[in-house]
Amino acid sequence: MSEIQNKVIIITGASSGLGEATAKRLAASGAKLMLAARREDRLKELVAAIAKSGGTANYQVTDVADRAQVEALAQKTLSTYSRIDVLINNAGLMPLSPLDQVKVDEWDRMIDINIKGVLYGIAAVLPIMRQQKSGHIINLSSVAGHKVFPGSAVYCATKYAVRAISEGLRLESNGEIRSTNISPGAVATELTTTITDKNTAAGINQLYAIAIDADAIARAIAYAIEQPSDVDVNEMIIRPTRQEL
Repeated sequence: MSEIQNKVIIITGASSGLGEATAKRLAASGAKLMLAARREDRLKELVAAIAKSGGTANYQVTDVADRAQVEALAQKTLSTYSRIDVLINNAGLMPLSPLDQVKVDEWDRMIDINIKGVLYGIAAVLPIMRQQKSGHIINLSSVAGHKVFPGSAVYCATKYAVRAISEGLRLESNGEIRSTNISPGAVATELTTTITDKNTAAGINQLYAIAIDADAIARAIAYAIEQPSDVDVNEMIIRPTRQEL
């Protein structure tokens, strides 16, 4: 039997892209899912598709930048399934621009979702996992969390922060909580649609011409989850074969 079978897994940013692909793959492996995102119509469609395929999924409309909503997500998961085995902190934004464009509102939104959203997720599930004496938190960083690119300073800062948080969680795990940081390269998702700076968008769209499918990341997430409880896959970087940076 797969190690994923019957595990209760929360996925944020589940309405499209990596979250949606991961939900479909984990549901097919027998996981019990709680899907979170802001777009209820997309969540309903995904839950219905999973149910039609014989999987188990529920949803909670959640803005990860709102701590109370993230706490409600964890509590709904607990009341629905009686435990939380895995949190996948996937929700994120990438409105890239040079610093001299001074898009402060976009900086604030990235910090709220990419950093604070991750921390709110951890805060919501960690006490539950401590009580269970087991759990697994998977954070989605980026290759931008390993290298800074022009036009990406704030985004890179948020993804470096995710790596730091993931490592801090590992160091404080006390042998109970597994911590995995996954850093995708160019992946075909809606992430690039949040870029409002036209010059930056043009460069990124050129890079993303070689983007790999979101299921490549879903497979990596499944690999980390399906390891035995004494194996902690801490870090993965996953790029298209043709991506140099």
